[in-house]
Amino acid sequence: MPAEASLLSARVQYGPLEALHGVDLAFPPGRVTVLLGRNGSGRTSVLHALAGVVPLSAGRVVWRGRDVTGLGVHRRARLGLALVPAERAVFGSLTVAEHLALGGGAPGGEATALFPELSALLPRRAGELSGGQQQLVAVARALSTSPRLLLLDEPDRGLAPAMTARLHAHLLATATREGRTVLVTAQELPRTLDRPGVVVHVLHRGEVSFSGEPAELRTAPDAG
Repeated sequence: MPAEASLLSARVQYGPLEALHGVDLAFPPGRVTVLLGRNGSGRTSVLHALAGVVPLSAGRVVWRGRDVTGLGVHRRARLGLALVPAERAVFGSLTVAEHLALGGGAPGGEATALFPELSALLPRRAGELSGGQQQLVAVARALSTSPRLLLLDEPDRGLAPAMTARLHAHLLATATREGRTVLVTAQELPRTLDRPGVVVHVLHRGEVSFSGEPAELRTAPDAG
């Protein structure tokens, strides 16, 4: 299956420290990919490299067969990429309704249908919300853009387990139905994403130590 997006021999450096050591990763269309690893493994650097948040010190980013290594964040967003970072993912001065409008969404759209809890929060400013509510708004805004490539850095942070399960089910369904490519990071494989057809990559100290499906991960003692 051809990849929707790929990192080819990708290296990311922060000053003298290298976070990704020539990583090769491919993300297939219409699938949910889970990127696992401990803190400092390079998971966030993979997402930021794909989104253009950090430049590569070497290697390439390829999306839909096009080398986008030199494209900035805003140009990648216009092509259909959405990133939800693990922290500082909302604008404190904007209301929830304004966040959804930024993504082209509105009450009754994909985000509020999935998360009806948002309806009561629409007039409130994001800076007044709890951490879990802010995370919900950030995910909802990204979904409102109907992205082709959706990058979620630990999206379950602060969410109730039932809400996380609902989100994961939605990601799996829309990936299959709409051909959306989804990349989720986590420290451990969520039970609600332990499904056939999910792609798993494990990062260890900036290198890929395992690639496969959840069932294979369970029998790979050296995955990282």
